[in-house]
Amino acid sequence: MIKKQYIIKEIFYSLQGEGMHSGTPAIFVRFSGCNLWSGREEDRINAICKFCDTDFVGYDGENGGKYLLHELVGLLNDIRSETKCKFLIFTGGEPTLQIDEKLIDELHKEEFFISLETNGTNDVLEGIDWITVSPKYGSTLKQNHGNELKLVFPQDDLNPNIFMSLDFDNYYLQPKESLEYDDNLKLCLDYCLQNPDWKLSLQTHKYLNIK
Repeated sequence: MIKKQYIIKEIFYSLQGEGMHSGTPAIFVRFSGCNLWSGREEDRINAICKFCDTDFVGYDGENGGKYLLHELVGLLNDIRSETKCKFLIFTGGEPTLQIDEKLIDELHKEEFFISLETNGTNDVLEGIDWITVSPKYGSTLKQNHGNELKLVFPQDDLNPNIFMSLDFDNYYLQPKESLEYDDNLKLCLDYCLQNPDWKLSLQTHKYLNIK
């Protein structure tokens, strides 16, 4: 019987730069692979998420590799011992392609708090402690509830208010990283001021020049 391996681009300790937990120390687990874009530059023109700014291809980053369940949990425990941090952030790529109940259960046994960042195109498994959904224009949103919805803005004709009927505790607009960033930031500011159910999320880790 072939045992499942988790393919991890990188694992690192840093501060969360976005959303509700901005500024919070966390252990980031970046899973390799995404269902909206292969990560290859030649495929970008056909990708749904053309503005992606993350390298999620392969497993060559810090602590990257292919891990069996006990190996991944063991490594995270070692990092927790060094950092005293129990806050995990599963990100990607798209982490719902790989995470499973066994991984969630084992990490909860070790008293980790599990946060998940997803594009929302797959249902999130029960047991995740904090769910952040970042919808992408042109994709089908299946995960319609969670702790925060974080919308990169603007995205084509995507109107933020179409998400207000969904069951999220917090709604964030995050300016799209592009050559028009200043204009995108102003659009986010104006929209939040005119629609106060929305809050502004900035990628503060980029301002701080950290991961």
